[in-house]
Amino acid sequence: MRTDSMGTARMDLLPLRVEHAGEMADVLSDPELHTYIGGAPLSPDDLRSRYERLVTGSPDPAVSWCNWVLRLREESRLAGTVQATITGRRAEIAWVVGKPWQGRGLASEAARALVGWLGQQGVTEVIAHIHPGHGASAAVAAAAGLTPTAQRQDDEIRWELSLRH
Repeated sequence: MRTDSMGTARMDLLPLRVEHAGEMADVLSDPELHTYIGGAPLSPDDLRSRYERLVTGSPDPAVSWCNWVLRLREESRLAGTVQATITGRRAEIAWVVGKPWQGRGLASEAARALVGWLGQQGVTEVIAHIHPGHGASAAVAAAAGLTPTAQRQDDEIRWELSLRH
């Protein structure tokens, strides 16, 4: 699936490129960002290697990896990412915004744009997995129209949205 650029009121969602790794390594450098998602900040070289794998695409032809960086127009800089893993008509989504830009509604704005784009691609089910202690991420999911379910995966709550066409 082709990943298109998208725009919101304050930012452009740009398809991920390997060249974004240097700036994104800085955006994602705060260890606190990994509290709920695990891991640790990657060096620019390690992030470049990861982005090389992501832009190459999924080895499974039935799965599309769609990744965007969030470019703030006013500040002319990157501030986070959104992503969707699409299998058939189902998409699993995720987002991250660097610490200096949190609390401004950027993740919610980007997630709503992503869900809208997914609907235009024929996706009918959107899923996110959120740690039960991550209230900010739960708020983003709710703002994008997802609702929590009783299902758990790896100790995370499954949030869902059904898109009608």
